[in-house]
Amino acid sequence: MNIEGTTKIIGVFGYPIKHTASPEMHNAAFEALGLDYVYLPFEVRPQRLEEAAKALVSLNIVGVNVTIPHKETVCPYLDEISREAELIGAVNTIAVSSGKLIGYNTDGQGFIASLKEDGRETVRGKTLLVLGAGGAARAVAIQAALEGAGRIFISARLEERAEKVTSHIEKNIPSSEAGVVPRDKIKSTLEDADFLINATPVGMKPDDPLIIGPDCLFPHLLVFDLVYNQGETRLMKVARGKGCRVVGGLGMLAHQGAISFQLWTGRKAPLEVMRGALEKKFR
Repeated sequence: MNIEGTTKIIGVFGYPIKHTASPEMHNAAFEALGLDYVYLPFEVRPQRLEEAAKALVSLNIVGVNVTIPHKETVCPYLDEISREAELIGAVNTIAVSSGKLIGYNTDGQGFIASLKEDGRETVRGKTLLVLGAGGAARAVAIQAALEGAGRIFISARLEERAEKVTSHIEKNIPSSEAGVVPRDKIKSTLEDADFLINATPVGMKPDDPLIIGPDCLFPHLLVFDLVYNQGETRLMKVARGKGCRVVGGLGMLAHQGAISFQLWTGRKAPLEVMRGALEKKFR
């Protein structure tokens, strides 16, 4: 990597930030296209987030990704927010344009793109059960509603958080039905569902327990586990053994990154290069 005075800077804000795979993915993409850019990790403490966001313009930084714990709290410091990001209530990408900070959320779009490419499926008219009610779950559920999903169910440890997501969908995207599913109703809900999406961190560690019972994994389901750092997670292995189709989170990570890449550079991202860099990191 040859960094000159002309090199344009892109990065990622997070705290902590040591775990991020984004530098490998994006720097591989810049190199593949011969672009004079570099992607850097920035460890930004929560109390310094406003300062860091405002510094993007002064430092002539092209843009940044935003990861935990800043996706929601960065929103008040932006000049504009895309419709998807506004509905989701979180931003994972900031682009600097004419001195303004524009916020986007590419997570949900990354999910839809990966579902199409890796799962050969679309959400239109389908029934989804999403496990979790955090930022990733909201992005998936709301983007699925925007894409025409028929029914979206949320099951989470904190049911009040799940209720906020479903009521938000019903209020703003009434074309999709949304509801909360308690833990003891997951099995019966999945009997008539098309997709099961794990949008929780459960599965990130090899010794994590199975998030739902094997008896809930019916052969007609497509199981999408957003966890990307374990290759095939325990949930994916058990689901495959039950006859389910399975999709892991690596494709979603690559696709959301590719969408961000195009927002920053105006160039179509080399998706296979980005995916390859991620596969190498998590091999």
